[in-house]
Amino acid sequence: METQLQSLREDALASLEAITNMESLNEWRVQYLGRKSSLNQILRSLKELPPDERQKNGALANQIKNLLKNKLQEKTGQIEELTLKDSLKQQTLDVTLPGKPIDIGRLHPLTQTIREICNIFGSMGFETIEGPEIEQDYYNFEALNIPEDHPARDMFATMWTDYRVGDDPNNLLLRTHTSPMQIRIMEKRRPPIRVIVPGRVYRYEASDATHESMFHQIEGLAVSENITLAELKGTLFEFASRLFGSNRKARFRCDYFPFVEPGVEMAIECIVCNGAGCSLCHNTGWIEILGGGMVHPNVLKRVGYDPAVYSGFAFGMGIERIPMLKYGIEDIRLFCGNDMRFLRQF
Repeated sequence: METQLQSLREDALASLEAITNMESLNEWRVQYLGRKSSLNQILRSLKELPPDERQKNGALANQIKNLLKNKLQEKTGQIEELTLKDSLKQQTLDVTLPGKPIDIGRLHPLTQTIREICNIFGSMGFETIEGPEIEQDYYNFEALNIPEDHPARDMFATMWTDYRVGDDPNNLLLRTHTSPMQIRIMEKRRPPIRVIVPGRVYRYEASDATHESMFHQIEGLAVSENITLAELKGTLFEFASRLFGSNRKARFRCDYFPFVEPGVEMAIECIVCNGAGCSLCHNTGWIEILGGGMVHPNVLKRVGYDPAVYSGFAFGMGIERIPMLKYGIEDIRLFCGNDMRFLRQF
């Protein structure tokens, strides 16, 4: 039996040396170390031998079995290493090639427009301030020279809330414009004041291509001594020049807003027809972009400013209207539609 074990050992090692792949290695393992292998059959037959031979051959058989297991483990490592090297040779990596493109986020077109407008006015000395979207009737209307019985309230389709302050059941609302911050700022500060106020505003009206119940505005306010309409005009003309281009013409015309006197509207030369007249500008050659005027003396009195000493100007514009004009967007609802085909263009 000793001769048989030594022969089995030599055959197994010689066969193992010639193996070069995992499939053949697994066949070798079954042949020499499996349950039905010759080595296991010898181990099971040891009980039939005399005690002296059983001990001697049993020790040799276990020694050979442990040797073959160790050699199997070594061979497995060698074949795995060779397989990896062959795989790397076949799958070469060119580090000079560009990497896979990564999708990155981008700012919403309204956010881009708000930041652009804030940067323009910021360079002219205006501070950016935000205000509450749920507002009191006093700040939204009354303090802005729009008392309860004033016909100008019909200009604002107001969304009232169920909350209230004090005894008035209808004195909290979703602000209809950003102008209430004029009062809040002037209550807390003394002139000189130069601020702009971007934010959401709300109107109770049907949604269509040019109207939404929620949209964005930017309010501007400047108060100091001896401020004139000429300074308002110069400020807004400079703003229009930077936003729409220095070659774009702009004009002022009289308009009415209850919290300014006199009131004006500002229009720019039509971006589509360059003043020749088209459907966008209703064949006028001009497109209105904002309204403004000199702060009404009644508004100044509300916050304790003496109109004989201080004067100021205010203006406001709808944010959505700016990119709609610049990029030819025909439906305001696209800004809140979350359609990536639309948003990726900006």
